[in-house]
Amino acid sequence: MKNTSKLFISTEDAKKKLEYYCSYQERCHSEVINKLDNLGISPHHRDEIVVHLIQENYLNEERFACSFARGKHRMSFWGKNRILSELKFRGISSYNIKKAMQELPDELYLSTFERISVSKWESTTDSNLMSKKKKVMDFLFRKGYESELIYQQIQDLSSN
Repeated sequence: MKNTSKLFISTEDAKKKLEYYCSYQERCHSEVINKLDNLGISPHHRDEIVVHLIQENYLNEERFACSFARGKHRMSFWGKNRILSELKFRGISSYNIKKAMQELPDELYLSTFERISVSKWESTTDSNLMSKKKKVMDFLFRKGYESELIYQQIQDLSSN
C-alpha cells in the first residue's frame, strides 16, 4: 500500500530546504511547487516561499531554461525540437524558451548532429539499406532534430 501522508514542516524549515534544493541544481517553478506540495506546505505559504526564492535569486526561470538547453544538448545530444517540447512541458514562458534556444550556437548544434548521426549510421549493422535508414532516422527524430536536417543527412550517409 502506498504511503500518501505528507510531511508537515515550518515555513522557515521549508525555505531552508528549498534554498538547498535550488542551489544544488537549477530548478523551474513547477519543480519547486511540486517539492513544496510533497512537503505538505499550504498554498499561501507556498507562494511566500516561491517569492522568497526568486528575491534571493535561488529561482530564476531564464537561467534554468538556458542551463537546461545547454546541458541537454551537450550531455544528452538533444535537438532543438525535444528541448523546446520539454521546456514547454515544464511551463517555461515563450520568452525564456527563445532565450534558451539562443544558447545553442549553429556551429555546435550542427557539429553535434553530424557526429551523432555518423556514429549511429556506422554502429547500425543492418544489411537492408532501407531498414538501416529507418533506424537512424527514428533515432535522430527521438533526439529531437529537425526533419530537413535528418533527411539531408540520411541522403548523404547512404550515398557514401
